[in-house]
Parts: sequence; structure tokens; C-alpha cells
Amino acid sequence: MKKDSEKIILITGAAGFIGYHLCKYLLEKEFTIIGLDNINDYYDIELKYSRLHQLGIIKKKAQRFNEICLSTKYGNKLQFIRLNLEEKENIKTLFKKNNIDIVCNLAAQAGVRYSLINPDKYISSNIIGFFNILECCKQYNIKKLVYASSSSVYGNNQNIPFIEEEKVDQPVSLYAATKTSNELLAYSYSSLFSIQTIGLRFFTVYGPWGRPDMALFLFTDAILKKKAIKVFNNGNLLRDFTYIDDIIDGVSKVLLNKKNELKYSIYNIGNSKPVSLLDFIDEIEKQLNIKSIRKYMPMQAGDVKKTYASTKKINEDYNYVPKTSIRSGIKDFLKWYKSYYKI
Repeated sequence: MKKDSEKIILITGAAGFIGYHLCKYLLEKEFTIIGLDNINDYYDIELKYSRLHQLGIIKKKAQRFNEICLSTKYGNKLQFIRLNLEEKENIKTLFKKNNIDIVCNLAAQAGVRYSLINPDKYISSNIIGFFNILECCKQYNIKKLVYASSSSVYGNNQNIPFIEEEKVDQPVSLYAATKTSNELLAYSYSSLFSIQTIGLRFFTVYGPWGRPDMALFLFTDAILKKKAIKVFNNGNLLRDFTYIDDIIDGVSKVLLNKKNELKYSIYNIGNSKPVSLLDFIDEIEKQLNIKSIRKYMPMQAGDVKKTYASTKKINEDYNYVPKTSIRSGIKDFLKWYKSYYKI
């Protein structure tokens, strides 16, 4: 039987925000990782390549699809392959050639607003791609699949904090609908084929190396360039902002811990301390020592007014306790941002 550190973990979305941080964390624990990403142009691909470079994956070697690259930093502990989840035969070949023990599926077409203008991407990546992962887990006897869901599945639920037992059958965006579909598909495969599937509903993740389409990145960029920031619903929004280190703490505990034997589980991973959007902007201004130019706007289609995670379930099962305050998290992000963009 393999030791835990000898197990091979497939992480899809490895060049993404959460995927990069998870790879880094597990590699420092000496796990063996196969990282997969299609490096699409939803946002700046140079940021994705920069994350990979931090892991020792050299940009010029990751240009072509289906070319496996070894890390110059972690050696054969990290392989990277550029591949779409929708490429069923290539995904099957990847599973066939590697003795994968655990799959962590973080790859997805992200973004609520983008789903309004490019819905095809969401069906392809989030549903067909996820189905291909499930099929490979079945065919190649993978017994544990951890996958990214989203707080978006709760829609405009009025019962707060959000608990995992709430019905999530009224999504207000296509993105949310695809994530709800993932949870339903996972339930079917767990029931039919005895695969342990664990869905993680992430709540507004932020921090260093974050996505440029997220609030903290957008606000910071605009404030420093003295451009107006868009404040939707006139600022009447609440978000359960969750720092990336707390997210990784939760994901890694779920991924590596064997005490939960349930075949199908769903967990919230949030901060459990919602912050008003206006207070969030105030804190960015305070730390930058620059006043923002605010453009107040109506609610956007597909958006939700508040997110608020109950983390009681994941705390009881995995001893998950978020530790990072908004002040500290924003400080760390701004330090990274200024360093990365040489400000």
C-alpha cells in the first residue's frame, strides 16, 4: 500500500488561482502532483503562466496542448499538461497512463457575469468536462474525487447563514446552474459506482495571485490608476470574503483526511463573517491611502445580494477554522499586487 506522500493527486485547473496555491501547498508536503489546465484566455494568460513559473513550469514548454512538462523546481513530483477537460479521449489517456489515486477537480469556466455573454463555455467546461472526469474516475477505479462547487448555488436564498442542507434548485445564473448540475452528477456517480465525491462550495475567494475579474483585483487596479470603480446595487451587497490560505486549509484537509467515509458530501468553505461591499472598499482605500472614484450602479443580472457561509459542518468533520481577517488578507494581496506589477 502506498504511503500518503507517495499517492498521485491529479489537480485540474492547476494554473488557476486556487489550483496554483493547492499545488504549491501539496508539493511542499512532498506529494506527487499531476497538474492540468487549458490556460484559456478568460483573463490574462501571463498571470496563469506566472503562477506556473512559480511552480517551476517554464512557459515555453507549456505552449502546446498535450505536452507533459516536468517542474524545474520540484522535479518529477510535479508534471504539468495543457489540456481541455472536454477532450474525452485525451483525458482518458491521461488516466490510463498514470496511476492516479485522488482527483481534485478545480477546472471550470468561472465568472457569473461572463456566463451571460458566453454560455457555451460553461456547458462545455463545467458540465461536459466534469462528466468526463466522473467517467474516468469510474473507469480507472478512482475512489475519491474532490471538486469545486460555489456559493452561487444558493442564489438569493434568504435563510442565513447558508447551510448545506438548503435547497439549491433556483440558481440565478448559468454558472450557478452548472455548479448545481455538478453536485447532482456527483451524487449519481457516488450512488451508482461507489466513488467518494466531495463538493466544496467556495465563498468569494481572494488573496495573492488572485483572479483579475474579482472585486479586490478590480478595485485595486482602478484605484491605483485613478479610474472609477463600479459599485453594483449601490453598494448594498454582502460578501463572505475568504482568504486563499483558509481555502487551501479546508481543501487540503478534505483531500487528505480519511476519516469521512460518506460516499457523497457537500461542504461550505467560507469565512462566516460577511462584509459589506462598501466597508470592503473603505479598507482598500485605507491601506492604499487613496480615495476611490465610485460609480454607483444597479444590481447586475445573475448576481446575488449576499453570501454567508455556515462552516459548522466542515468544522465538525475536518476541524476547519478560518483565521484570516479582511484587513490582513487585503494587506497581503496589496503587497503581492505591488510586487507583481512593480508599483
